[in-house]
Order: sequence, then structure tokens, then C-alpha cells
Amino acid sequence: MEPVSPLKVNHLPLWLEQFIETYQKLGTDNLGLLSNIYAKDVVFIDPMHHISGFDNLEDYFVSLYTNLTSCTFRVDEVIYKGQDAAIYWTMEYCHPKLNKNKPVTVQGHSKLRGYRDKVIYHRDYLDLGAMIYEHVPLLGSVVKLIKQRANA
Repeated sequence: MEPVSPLKVNHLPLWLEQFIETYQKLGTDNLGLLSNIYAKDVVFIDPMHHISGFDNLEDYFVSLYTNLTSCTFRVDEVIYKGQDAAIYWTMEYCHPKLNKNKPVTVQGHSKLRGYRDKVIYHRDYLDLGAMIYEHVPLLGSVVKLIKQRANA
């Protein structure tokens, strides 16, 4: 596996380079860019969803981004070998019903597999508590308390 600086993406495989560039500029106004990076038969998995097919993935992103005030990704590290890659990222988003619409920062990583010039498999790993549950009134304090006790 070869680690890659996030600033040097020009020597990556095309599918991976396009993925990184797209995610770092993705927003509610340009979700059409997703068709440039995902294969028609893509499989997407995150802690709450298992989605098959680009049309279903696009619907998911539209519903997700429609509810956000803002969302940005910064790619912190990339490791790849052949058609497989691991991307470590930081996401910052604002949602009107979470954290009083103030920015929430979440770190995570994605396992990707490319096929030809598109991503065919995308699995996200992240702390769902840090992303959502900790920012819900009442529930957030309970989740934080559980985490504190687990770390004691």
C-alpha cells in the first residue's frame, strides 16, 4: 500500500483522483457530479444504510444534502494499491436540527474499490454517536455520559 499526501493527487488512478476531487467540492448545488465518480452498479454502505445501484445512491445523497445547511469534506490521507483504496477524511456539516445548526466535525474513513474509471464499492466507517446522537437534545447528554463511563 502506498500512502499519498492529499496535496498530490495527480499520480493516483483516475477513478481515485476524480473521487477525491469531487468529494472535496461536493455540495447541495452540484450533486450531479456523483455520476462522474460512481458506477451504475455501485454498492454503498455506511453505519445506517446499505445501498445498491447509482440511482438509489443519488436519491440518498439528494435527501441527505437537502437537509443540511452545509457539508464539506477534507481528505487527510489516502492509501491505495491497485483498485483498492482507503481514504481518511474529516467532514464538517451543519444541520438545522442538530447542535443548534453549528458545525459538527467528524473524522472517518472510506474503503473504496475502483473498476475502470468509476467507484464500484464505497464503505464508510465513522462514529455515528459523534456525527448524530451526541448532538440531539437529551439523547446527546446520555450518549456522552455512556462514552465517559466506558472510558473510565
